[in-house]
Amino acid sequence: MSGMGQPQPTPATQSRPRKFLVVVDKTPESRVAVRFATRRAQHTGGRVTLLCVAQHDDFQQWRGVEEIMRDEAHQEAEALIYEAAKAVNELSGILPELVILHGQTSECLIGLIRNDQDISILVLAAGASKEGPGPLISAFIGGSAGASRIPVTVVPGGLSEAEIDTIA
Repeated sequence: MSGMGQPQPTPATQSRPRKFLVVVDKTPESRVAVRFATRRAQHTGGRVTLLCVAQHDDFQQWRGVEEIMRDEAHQEAEALIYEAAKAVNELSGILPELVILHGQTSECLIGLIRNDQDISILVLAAGASKEGPGPLISAFIGGSAGASRIPVTVVPGGLSEAEIDTIA
């Protein structure tokens, strides 16, 4: 009885596991997004990609100062992304892919999504303060939403670890 029962895998469903992309920064919301993406990847057999953007001021008139600032920004980004990677691994055993880019976060994020066809979901956590969901969510969901080819999951930034584990 061919054609009955379980649907046959198609090339799209036979592709690699889903890749959850998370932006790592200094905010508490970033930790929420990392945990949510990690738990979703763990429960669905997916992978996690961590993006940290090294941002520095532009001091082109003083080349030496600019290079020092760029190096410091990169070192800070490395520290943040390694801390997040350790959390992902300890929580789930997953070894995340680490990406450090230089520039503006929204531009780097859009560029990475365009260039990495394996990324299937962007996970962001909303800010828990009165100022709104946060600049990245506002920028990405608003003006840059049309530039994306993937769905965005926005997680409330004030969730506890237990709440994240329950819903992920």
